[in-house]
Parts: sequence; structure tokens; C-alpha cells
Amino acid sequence: MRRGTFVRWGVPIAAAAVIGAAIGAGPVIAAVSGDPVLPERSAEQLLADAAAATSKQQGIAPMSGTVQQTASLGLPALPQTGGETSPLSLLSGSHEVKVWYGGDQKFRVAMPTQLNETNLIVNGDQGWYWDSATNTATKLTVKAGGEQQHKTPVPQPTDLTPAQVAQRMLEGVDEHSSVRVINTAEVAGRPAYQLVLAPKDEGSLVQEVRIALDGETYVPLQVQLFAKGSAEPAYQVGFTQVTFTTPAEENFAFTPPAGAKVEEATLGGEGFGKQAEERAEHAADVAGEAKWVGDGWSRVAVVPFKLSDLQAQTAQGGEDGNAAALLDTVLKSATPVSGTWGSGKLIKTKLVTALLTDDGRLLAGAVTPEEIIKAAGVK
Repeated sequence: MRRGTFVRWGVPIAAAAVIGAAIGAGPVIAAVSGDPVLPERSAEQLLADAAAATSKQQGIAPMSGTVQQTASLGLPALPQTGGETSPLSLLSGSHEVKVWYGGDQKFRVAMPTQLNETNLIVNGDQGWYWDSATNTATKLTVKAGGEQQHKTPVPQPTDLTPAQVAQRMLEGVDEHSSVRVINTAEVAGRPAYQLVLAPKDEGSLVQEVRIALDGETYVPLQVQLFAKGSAEPAYQVGFTQVTFTTPAEENFAFTPPAGAKVEEATLGGEGFGKQAEERAEHAADVAGEAKWVGDGWSRVAVVPFKLSDLQAQTAQGGEDGNAAALLDTVLKSATPVSGTWGSGKLIKTKLVTALLTDDGRLLAGAVTPEEIIKAAGVK
């Protein structure tokens, strides 16, 4: 994997965020056998606990663990054109990341592959990026200045864990959702509550969302999205192992192996950081241009979009070379549609439907094709 690998974890999380946007406990009781049983708490109490756990100004408590993200959206398989991982490949299959979080600006993220491993280690204003595939160690300087503290232009462990996805989902809890609580779940070996959110909107493709909250800290341990008619989650991100203790200091130390190529870069300056920031700024610009049709779980995002621009970007190759192949495969599976609003290409997955119109719009939401086509007629 290359430097963009960590940024790519934002892709599945962003997909879940689009779906979400379209929409005093006693001690933990350890069960002697069978499922754990936690003290009963109402949905309102757990919603407040979860919101507090995901929105603390100082971030979550120190922790370490392994997070697995699994997606089965029904997308066409990515043609294997090379050794690189496409950003869109994270929308299918399973991917694993190990995280160590010691507090603000002290974290480590490792993404192992079958043969190689990448590591990002940040400790204060210094850090390292290690890529075993190229035997390259990049010494990082975390740039900060002025009144605005520089935000590291790569996801932190809190962004890669279920906490961020859960926060998006919880923001969508309103009159459009029904909520119930299960207090007998277990995730990563820890007793957990499950908040089960179900859309009231018939036009949504989502059957329910399950958010597992740690029974002691209320930190989200897992988020599962189920599509209608599916017994298995179409999208899931969660801990397979987690420990809420401060990681040992050696986890945040790194010495380049003998014979490794050593480079230098600045997070927030030219190169490494600038490229990531440019991508984030572009995403923010696109989001700023979006308008919404409908509300609740049947909300549809509409953004200006030209297929020719996307094809030109993906055809440039580089680390996103496989994206061009996947884009071509997806477009071949698209269904031509038309109406009083014009014509376009419809793409449907288990959880998301998208419409590329010939008049330069992209409509997307966790809704049925009928809802998307209806939204296309709203100018």
C-alpha cells in the first residue's frame, strides 16, 4: 500500500455518513454463561450516553485494538490490474486496521496486508510513516501555526473506529426512526448494549442499523447496517479486540530498519500533507454544492456532476489506477432510465441507489430506485 491508503478509510465511512445524513449506569454484570446481561437502560438514556462518548472535546479515552471493516454492497468485483489497492475497493470485502490511541496527537495506525504492512505513527509534532513494500521510512513533521491548529490530514484512530460512524447515525435519530434496546450483546469480548434504529420510511433501502455500545464506557464498539431482505449486514465496522488502557510508550516509538530508505515530509506542507488536504478540500467543496430532496431516511443528495470529469480523473492512473477499471465495470452494469426530467444511468446496490443524469447531476441516497427517479424531477 502507499501513502494514500490511510486516507482511503474515509471512503466506506463517508458512504455510511451519507446514509446517516439521509436519515448513571451501574457496574457491568458479567454473565456466568450464555449472553451477558447488562442493567436495563432506556433508548433515551443510551442515546445520551452514546452522544457524550462520541463528542468529547478531548476525544475518547486511551485505548488500543483491532478494527475490521466489512462491506457487501453488491458492487461488481474490482478488476485486478496491479498491486495497488483502489480507494473504492474498500467498498467490498474485509479490511483490518490496528490502532493505538494515547491521547490527542499521540496515535499509531497499522494496516497489514498479505505480504506487507504500512504504519503511521504520530507523537506530538513528530511522526513516521513506514511502508514495508518499498522499504521506505518517511520522517514527518506535524505542522501547526496561527490560531488554527493544523489537523493531521489523515484519519486518526477515532475516525477509523465505529465512533465516527455511530455519531453520524445518532444524528439521524428523530421522528423518522423507531429505536429499541438490546442489553444482551457482546462485541470484542465485552458486554455491550445494542441500539437498534429502524427507518419508518418505506422508500429506504435500510432495514435497520445496530450500534453496539460498550457496557462500561458507552464507546461505540460496532456499527452494522442491514439492507431490507438481508440477514447479514451489508456494511459493518467494529472492534474484534479492544482494551481501554493507555498503550505502552514503545508503541509510539519508531526506528527505521537497517537498509531502509529515509525521506522527510511535512503534514500540512507540500507533498504528503498537501495532497491529502487538497482531496479533503475538494470533498468539502462538493458537499457544499449539494442540495437535498426529501427528509429522514429517504433523503436524497443532489450534486453537480459530470461523468466525463470523473473518467478523466480516474484515467490518470497512479495510486487510483484500479478506480478507472471499477468505474468502467460499474457503468456497464448501470441501467438506462428516463422521465420528464431527462435521462441517465441508474446504479443500485443493497444500501445505496445512485443516478447519473445526462444534464450533469448525481443523485444518491439509501433509497429505492423509485425514490431516486422521483427526486430527479425536483429541480
